[in-house]
Amino acid sequence: MLEPAYQADVVVVGAGVAGLTAAHRLSSAGVTIAVLEAAPCVGGRMSTEKVDGFRLDRIGQLLSTSYPELGRTPGLDALVLRPFAPGVLLHSDGHRRRAGAPAGGGGARGALHAVRALASAPRPAPLPRPLPRPRNGTPRPSSVPRARTGAPLGTPVDQARLGAALTRIAHTPVERLLSRPEAPAALALAARGVPARTIDGFLRPLLAALLCDPDLTTSSRCADLALHSFASGRLCLPEGGAEVLPELLARTLPPGTVRTGVRVTSVATNSVTTAEHGEFRCRAVLVATDARSAAELLPGLRVPDFHPVTVVHHATDEPPETGAALLLDADRGGPVAHTAVVSRVDPSRAPEGRALVSSTVLGTPPADLDTAVRTHLARLYGTSTARWETLAVHHTAEAVPAMRPPHDLRRPVRLLAGLYVCGDHRDTGTVQGALHSGRRASAAILADLGAAGSMHAAEQLRSAA
Repeated sequence: MLEPAYQADVVVVGAGVAGLTAAHRLSSAGVTIAVLEAAPCVGGRMSTEKVDGFRLDRIGQLLSTSYPELGRTPGLDALVLRPFAPGVLLHSDGHRRRAGAPAGGGGARGALHAVRALASAPRPAPLPRPLPRPRNGTPRPSSVPRARTGAPLGTPVDQARLGAALTRIAHTPVERLLSRPEAPAALALAARGVPARTIDGFLRPLLAALLCDPDLTTSSRCADLALHSFASGRLCLPEGGAEVLPELLARTLPPGTVRTGVRVTSVATNSVTTAEHGEFRCRAVLVATDARSAAELLPGLRVPDFHPVTVVHHATDEPPETGAALLLDADRGGPVAHTAVVSRVDPSRAPEGRALVSSTVLGTPPADLDTAVRTHLARLYGTSTARWETLAVHHTAEAVPAMRPPHDLRRPVRLLAGLYVCGDHRDTGTVQGALHSGRRASAAILADLGAAGSMHAAEQLRSAA
């Protein structure tokens, strides 16, 4: 039980990555912090379930080695990122092709070489023993144009243009990307002259994996930021599961800072009231929950729409031969948007001798989800999935905040003196956005409290801009 008279300079409501990031920065500046979390553990949506030696992420967020906040956030020095194979695998018309931007030594220039190599490559062989499409399978949406057989990225000229575009966007400053005219991503890409086959054969499945928005209704500025990260780095997963990131942040805070199982019922500029643990008096309050919970505590706060996400985890003793690649379905021929043998990316996620296949379904899942997913995965991987074991199905209705235009990527974190808010709904609906909003909130609080001196606060404000 907590002491009702406990006092702190700042009370942070919510122990997700945004709130923990802000708490760490405030604590490092000499501000006393109390982090109150209603759940029994930290992390929010970045949680990992353990089943028979497997580590199963609830949402399965993809990170990028190029996310600036992963390097800027104190407490994440020990975070180990496990990269996917360079680029992605695209499944289209019964074939798999590698495409995208390799990182490391190649960087954005390597992206151009990769796509040019794809343009000149011979037609790949069909997948081994392709399975027939079942009569009761999920139909392909009639409104989605399909790429010409053997050319999921369009003509060789289209592919070369795509490689050049990836190279350009990797070298374009973020400020310039954010100054571009804003429109839904699908319209913006078409207006830039990107061929429809390239959009539907590569960019749509890629952005669906990055933003959970297969219809490309997301703001073009957010889509540009996602493509910038993809072209500049490598897609990756945190070693040990998504929960490792918030746990590292919580571990570096002073003992007793984070209190789990404490449900906050109301907030003010100088106190918070809890359901069973009395009142916490403070100098400032930071609401760092999800968007809907934040709006319940802060009436009038806008609640965005959300993209639902369902993650299906399977175990197998005979994993598909796709290595550590992220496999995307360019045809949208079933419920699975993307899938991977994640234990090939991060071996710690499966016990020795077994493999973990994690697959993501976007939007409303079909009624017979497991059967539909197994049927689709059999086509994508070119192998039978009948003997795969279903470990867990995680459905999150409000997984990712929608970022339709006009979208303010820097929504205010300071509501009034003493009351602040942060989270991915104040920035971009990504882990990068959550971390960045936490940094912006801590900078605003330090500036208002003057706790660490004007010079330190000014430096925080400049770095958060």
